[in-house]
Amino acid sequence: MAGAELIDVASGLWVWRLEHPAWHEGYDWEPLVTSTVVESGGEVALIDPLAPPEDEAEIWERLDAKPPTMAVILKPDHVRDIDLFAHRYDLRGAYGPYLFWGGDAPRTELEGLEPERELPGGLVTLYDGRGRNETPLWLPEQRALVFADALTAPGGELRVWGTPWHEKRALPALRELLDLPFEHVIVSHGEPVHDRAAFEASLERAPWAG
Repeated sequence: MAGAELIDVASGLWVWRLEHPAWHEGYDWEPLVTSTVVESGGEVALIDPLAPPEDEAEIWERLDAKPPTMAVILKPDHVRDIDLFAHRYDLRGAYGPYLFWGGDAPRTELEGLEPERELPGGLVTLYDGRGRNETPLWLPEQRALVFADALTAPGGELRVWGTPWHEKRALPALRELLDLPFEHVIVSHGEPVHDRAAFEASLERAPWAG
């Protein structure tokens, strides 16, 4: 497995990238996936975390220095290592989908997510219009959006991940997010960090079909 990559996005906002252990040739997403950490409103939140190996000391030391207090899972198949983090840091809050794919449900009890709700720390849930049980997040303090799969960046170019109702539902919902004063966009797959102009451009491109 390739080594992890750590990226500082803004004050109190950073990500690490790690090769997903279940990835194999032929998947329509790249092997590196993104985990996000944000400090906001007195909370330290993990978003879709995938645990790095214990020898990735820089990541673990940073996490241990400011221990996470909560976690948010944005999409059913991004449950990843929530149980490991909940046990290691004794999280006081964990949030995620109401439903999971067969065999994926974590042992950690997650409080269900729905759009347009404020979570501890001032994090705000969003609606992406794609009908894929994803709940993106708005991070007001860092002026950032965080997505699971609604947007992806294969080869570095930000794209909306396609659905049969791309024009009818997804694009109107994503265009509504332009009302937010965001400067950063974080995605799980492909190049992880983008700016507002890249988001705007993604809405004009053909959707990603894998």
